[in-house]
Amino acid sequence: MNPESLSVEEGNVRKKNAAKARVAPLLSATIALVVCLARRVAAQGCAACYESAAASGAQGRAALRHGILILLIPTLSLIAVIGGLVYKRRNVSR
Repeated sequence: MNPESLSVEEGNVRKKNAAKARVAPLLSATIALVVCLARRVAAQGCAACYESAAASGAQGRAALRHGILILLIPTLSLIAVIGGLVYKRRNVSR
């Protein structure tokens, strides 16, 4: 290999490392924010909704569980597709 091609490869490695260095603080801040707000999000149960669900009986609770699962499927599918596209295109230069 000639020295010129090595310098190009070194430049590419430096660009990738710089990109990772920019993403790391953002990712850390996002994770910290999610951890800090997790308790607040979990505490958003409405008393009227809880009482209504509790009073609906076994059939109502089963319907509620199935409804939650049905709503989860498209959401998780969309996240998986977007994640797959990002992973597939991770090495594409701009």
